[in-house]
Amino acid sequence: MLELHPQILKKDGKNEFVVLPFEEFVQMEEKLADYEDLRALRAAKQEERDAPTLSLAEIKAELGF
Repeated sequence: MLELHPQILKKDGKNEFVVLPFEEFVQMEEKLADYEDLRALRAAKQEERDAPTLSLAEIKAELGF
């Protein structure tokens, strides 16, 4: 789980910016990238669900292993 320690900066009494420790920012970027990769993988699997497939044994035979 990602634990954040944000510092909120105000402007005219309203929340305007959030500052994070750099390491937390990097962790957040990595988690977002992982999530985007997961979404892309799920979309690709959905698009290819009806595509023809070969078993490992069929591929090995085709390649002569």
